[in-house]
Amino acid sequence: MAISRAGILFTVDVEEFDTALEFGHDLPMHEQMAVSTRGLRLLADRFDAVGVRTTMFTTANYALHEPALIRKLARNHEIASHGYFHTTFEPADLLKSRLALEQLLGRPVTGFRRARMGYVDPLDVQQAGYQYNSSLHPTWLPGRYNHWGEPRQPFREQNVWQVPASVTPRLRLPLFWLSLKNFPFSLYKQLCRQTLRQEGFLNLYVHPWEFTDLSAFEKIPTYVRRHSRDELLDRVEQLLRYLKPMGEFCTMNEFVQQLDHR
Repeated sequence: MAISRAGILFTVDVEEFDTALEFGHDLPMHEQMAVSTRGLRLLADRFDAVGVRTTMFTTANYALHEPALIRKLARNHEIASHGYFHTTFEPADLLKSRLALEQLLGRPVTGFRRARMGYVDPLDVQQAGYQYNSSLHPTWLPGRYNHWGEPRQPFREQNVWQVPASVTPRLRLPLFWLSLKNFPFSLYKQLCRQTLRQEGFLNLYVHPWEFTDLSAFEKIPTYVRRHSRDELLDRVEQLLRYLKPMGEFCTMNEFVQQLDHR
């Protein structure tokens, strides 16, 4: 697939709903999976309605719990690795998760994104057989990381493409899932348009569990629970329709293949 216009990457981090655990809820694994599955099915319906293709970074743990759903989604979308588990990571998980997903899908898995955009040694990524890594968020998130000085544009490192998540060019405001939820929607759309125009690509990401009813999880902060279920699904669909005339929705694998030919 040749990408002749600006590439729009609307990506999904498919994972166990361990955010509930992070904020003090006791949620068994089967319920963590069920919450994410409900949201993923609803979100996939919106992708179909708009006619866009995405990259879904899934943990091997989730994919092995929902193999039929992941195989179905792989017909239209790219499946990439989000590690083996969402709560833990060790370098061996890079290869282990890729092989598990490839065995499930019967096709190569070329991309990786670490949970919570954590750092991963680029040499480890290369040795595990990946062609790209989208774990870099070039901004400052208090309590998480400070990547203010990192590149905003894709770059090669250890012969692997690094595809950063999108931030605004000057202030480096993150355009990730929390911004989609908490910024005034008109402002968020404007920032996405300006960033796409100036940077030549857009790399956004969300999580399936956001698209379920989170009202029962009262320990999770309001800024995380805000605009869940239908309200957020409608917001995403409006965003996709808004952006569609401005570029070309593509998978991240297609995007990096185009980078190789520039």
